[in-house]
Amino acid sequence: MTRFNVLLAAWLIAPFASAAPLTFEAYLSAVESHSLELQAQQEGIVSAKAGIGIAGLRPDPEFTVGATRETVRSTEHRPVTWNPAISMAIETGGKRAARIKAAHSNVALAEETVAGFKSELYGTAAAAFTEACRTRDVLARKEQTMAALSTVVEANAVRRKAGDVGGIELLQSRVERDQFQAELAQARSEADSAMLNLSPPLGRQFDALFPDAQLACDFAAYEDKDARVLVPQALGARSDVRIARATVDNLRDGAALVRANRAVDPTVTVGLAAARGYHDGIDGSGNPVDGSPRSRALSISLAIPIPLSRRDTGDIVQAESSVTQAMLALRQAELAAETQVRTAQRQLRAARDRLARYRDGVLVDAQKVVDGMRLSYVKGNASLLEWLAAQRSADEAYQGYVQARADAAIASTQLQLAIGQRPSL
Repeated sequence: MTRFNVLLAAWLIAPFASAAPLTFEAYLSAVESHSLELQAQQEGIVSAKAGIGIAGLRPDPEFTVGATRETVRSTEHRPVTWNPAISMAIETGGKRAARIKAAHSNVALAEETVAGFKSELYGTAAAAFTEACRTRDVLARKEQTMAALSTVVEANAVRRKAGDVGGIELLQSRVERDQFQAELAQARSEADSAMLNLSPPLGRQFDALFPDAQLACDFAAYEDKDARVLVPQALGARSDVRIARATVDNLRDGAALVRANRAVDPTVTVGLAAARGYHDGIDGSGNPVDGSPRSRALSISLAIPIPLSRRDTGDIVQAESSVTQAMLALRQAELAAETQVRTAQRQLRAARDRLARYRDGVLVDAQKVVDGMRLSYVKGNASLLEWLAAQRSADEAYQGYVQARADAAIASTQLQLAIGQRPSL
C-alpha cells in the first residue's frame, strides 16, 4: 500500500473513530481529572500534610544580651561588662510526639473528607449523565412522532385533492402537527439543558473536552447481592462512616495532646558575664581607686513554672466530651448506612420491576396498537382522532419507559454509592 493510500484510509477512518460513543466510565474519569471543586478539596490534604512538619518543630532558643558599666567618677571610664545568654524551653510530657500523632490523624481525616466529597461528585455526575440520556431519548421519540404527523399531513393533502378525506380532517391533522411542534421545541430545550449540565462536574465546558460526543446510554444491570453481604461492605467502605471513624481518631489524638500540654516546660538558661579589667587610678576627688582584673563568669539557671492553673481540668473535660460525641456520631453513621443500603436495595428492585413491565409489556403493546391504528387509518377503517389517541398513548408509554430506565439507573447508582463503591452505569 502506498503512502497516499495509507493517508487516505486514515482520513476516512478518523471520523468513525472519533464518533465513538462516550461511556459513563470515560465521563466519570474526566470528572475526576478536571473537577475544579475536587481540586480545591484536595488542597486540604496538602495543607494537612504540611501540618506534620509544623507539629514536629521544637521551641526556638532565645538569645539575650545585656551590658553593664560602673558609673563612679574616675580618671577614665570604667569598661563595659557584657552578659550574653541563651535560653530554651524543654518540652516534657511527650508534647511533640502527641502533636505529630494528631497531625497524622488530621491528614487521615482530610483524605477521608476528600473521598466523601468525591462520592458526592460521583452521584452528581451520574444524575447529570442519566438525565442527559433520558432527555435525548425523549427528544428522539418526539422527533419520530413529529415525522409521523408530518407524513399524515402530507398524505391528507394528497387524499384531499383526490376527494378521499374532507377539509376538516386535513385541518385537524395540521393543528395536531403544529401543536406538537411546541412540545418538540420544549423537548429539544430540555435535552440541550441536560447536556449543558454535564459541564459543572467537569470544571469546564463539556463540548470543549468532548466535541460532538454521543452519549452511550446502554446501561448495564447492576448485580444485586444479599443485604448480609452489602451491609458489611458499606460499613467498611462508605465515605461518611470512614469520615466518622477518622474524626474519632483525630479527636482522641487531640485529647491526648491536651493532656500532654498540661505538663510544665522548664526553661534552661546558659549565660556568660565577661568583664574587662582596669588599672589602679584616682577618682575625681583625689582618692585612689583599686583596679580590677579581667574576668569571665559562666552561669546556668533553671526556671520551672508553678502549675497553679493546672488545677482546673476543663480542657480535658471538653476534649473527652468531643470524643464521646464523635463516637456517638460514628454509631449513628453506621446505623444510617445500614438503613440506606437496605432502602437503596429495595428501590433498585422496585425500579427494575417497573422497567421490566414497560419493556416486556406496556411498550410492546402500545407500539402494536399505534402501528395497527396507523394501518387502519390509511385504509380508511379508523378516524384521525383514533390514530392520534393511539399515538399519544404510545408516546406516553415510551416516555414512561425512558423514565423507568433512568430511575433504574439512578437507583443502581445510589446503591453502589451506599456501599462505598465507585458507580458504573
